[in-house]
Amino acid sequence: MIRTFLAVDFEPQVLERICRATDGLRERITSIRWVPQENLHLTIKFLGNIEEGKVTDIAAALGHRLSPFSRFSINAKGLGVFPERGRPKILWVGLTGKELTELATNVESCLLPLGFAPEQRSFTPHLTIGRWRQFDRPAAVLKQELENWRGRSFGESAVNEVILFQSELNPAGSIYRRLETFALGKSS
Repeated sequence: MIRTFLAVDFEPQVLERICRATDGLRERITSIRWVPQENLHLTIKFLGNIEEGKVTDIAAALGHRLSPFSRFSINAKGLGVFPERGRPKILWVGLTGKELTELATNVESCLLPLGFAPEQRSFTPHLTIGRWRQFDRPAAVLKQELENWRGRSFGESAVNEVILFQSELNPAGSIYRRLETFALGKSS
């Protein structure tokens, strides 16, 4: 069994801007385990543990469904938390691009016949940049920081492919390995 997910990568300059911002936030927002730059991605669908042989079926279904899907761009902008009320667990960068939801819907519908249950939550495009280590209430400065970053843009990134990753968990942090890449079709 291998642990897998489908994701979109970002252009390096966008990730660098995000990481420069998080460097400045480390002292002001505490108790967070920050996601390293090489692990930043937009998860389209978490597949969980699958048999290694199922990768071929997933690749066939996604390759067929995604090849005609037009390439597009997404914008990384602002900071937020999940959950919005109560004790936050995830710090994220917001993502906008009208095609993102359509892409996620396409992926969901093509994986349904392969036995993957649809996501129960609505798709909220975001880039997780940190997780609180403990569920203590973060410093009061968090609210102000989120407000300060609400309109800040980290830049635009092209979405040309969807990647099937294997995630290997270890104490030092997850290691992601590309299993398959699905190129999107023509430019929009």
